[in-house]
Amino acid sequence: MAYVRTVKTASGARAVQIVHSQRRGSRDIEHIGSAHTDADLELLKAVARQRLAAGQGELELRLPGSPANQGEALPIISSRMGHLLDALGRGYDVLGFAAATGRDEVFKALVLARIIEPTSKLDSLRVLAEAGMDPPSYRTVKRRPRIYAGAGQNPDDAARDADDSEPGHVDPAGGRWRARLARACAEHVSLGPTTLLLYDVTTLYFETDEGDGFRKPGFSKERRLEPQITVGLLTDGSGFPLMVHAFEGNRAETTTMLPVLRAFLDAHHLPDVTVIADAGMVSEANKRAIEAAGLSFILGARVPDVPYAVTEWRDAHPDTEIPDGHVFVQPWPAGPGDKRRNHTIFYQYRADRARRTLRGIDTQVAKAENAVAGKTAVKRNRYVRLTGATKTVNRTLEAKNRALAGIKGYITNLPNPQPEQVIGAYSRLLQVEKSFRMSKTDLAARPIYHHTRESIEAHPTIVFAALALSRWIENTTGWSIKRFVTTARRYRTIQIQAGEHTITAADPLPDDLHAALDAIHGTH
Repeated sequence: MAYVRTVKTASGARAVQIVHSQRRGSRDIEHIGSAHTDADLELLKAVARQRLAAGQGELELRLPGSPANQGEALPIISSRMGHLLDALGRGYDVLGFAAATGRDEVFKALVLARIIEPTSKLDSLRVLAEAGMDPPSYRTVKRRPRIYAGAGQNPDDAARDADDSEPGHVDPAGGRWRARLARACAEHVSLGPTTLLLYDVTTLYFETDEGDGFRKPGFSKERRLEPQITVGLLTDGSGFPLMVHAFEGNRAETTTMLPVLRAFLDAHHLPDVTVIADAGMVSEANKRAIEAAGLSFILGARVPDVPYAVTEWRDAHPDTEIPDGHVFVQPWPAGPGDKRRNHTIFYQYRADRARRTLRGIDTQVAKAENAVAGKTAVKRNRYVRLTGATKTVNRTLEAKNRALAGIKGYITNLPNPQPEQVIGAYSRLLQVEKSFRMSKTDLAARPIYHHTRESIEAHPTIVFAALALSRWIENTTGWSIKRFVTTARRYRTIQIQAGEHTITAADPLPDDLHAALDAIHGTH
């Protein structure tokens, strides 16, 4: 049982509390606030009763001169997650999304719903209504994807798209709509020659068994068999999203980076930036194309064999472990006929990385030995060598992998690079991975239930805007977006009609949320 009570405090104020009584006599007391005037007291009681009513449409306030004195209930005009909605709206405007989308309120509503509680298009209307917004009709929501995907653009835009339709060109992320959002993000981070661009890809699967020309089965990062699309994300050094593009589900990861980079550089007319990508994203053709474009890069380097610098150090220091964090430097100057800058390769040894790698090698070799001895069936194992009907353990490969344990390579064409600069910049790839995790968990970008190409293309557009807004909230407040949403949504603002007067009541905010909102609105 729960009820509202008023008690006097030591300072002479009157405190409003909600008392939750248990059958066994124990009580939990929730403090709503303290009032020094009758008006403040009535507002606190309204907040308390509203919490008890759990969103019911009316409150029984007894205010002087109001209809409640004649037994009538005071109606609630509105109840909304005011602090949360205002904070998200503030970020939406600061990022320039309102101007970029022509103040399209439907798109804004879908982006905010994706952050508050990611769900389907139909259920997002329920999320908006519960938050206190006036949701658009479902017919309107169903009609909009063709706009957000780039269809239905004006003739001038269509002509520019046609001019840019050479082979290999990527229309900037799903049409001019997403391009305007990407431009707003780029303006927010102030691009320049020293900008770091991080690139990575992920896959989003569909709840369907049959693919089409766009949704196709392919290599899945989640090891799923359903048709999927491949999504490439370009961010700055902090993980703030700058461009996203969707590719066919069977598209190789190495073929996605250059189209996105070209589209981004052409859109912003950048003479040079530093591209950072993992070794899995970069083929030799990609590396040559980045070099030909005059761009700087820091890339993960494949290490198929023990580098000469490592072998030379071990020969000079026999029976000595490589110090943790030691970096080997191997210059790779350009030859007379090479059309590239001088390259530098860094090989860093980490003891923790070596420990994890060696543990994996031990496990795989033990399985290989059991398979060779006939104790288990031969499964996929790199250390089992088959020569006709003869099975042996590949000790040569084992020795090479043990010698490489703990060593990771980095290659760059920056002039006079320092190891700390290169390795530190490369470690920023964790930020783009964090953005992907946010999009898949906090924003629930997967699985996708869309079926048409326009609707599929519109989905990454909404998630892209929601991701940018979420990263802005995190960077501004220092809170995770999950913590901010779950905390701020609990504090609602309500408007109550008392005769000819409208009373606005709000739950009192805790100090930490108050500070976060001050940072968002620039009032701290």
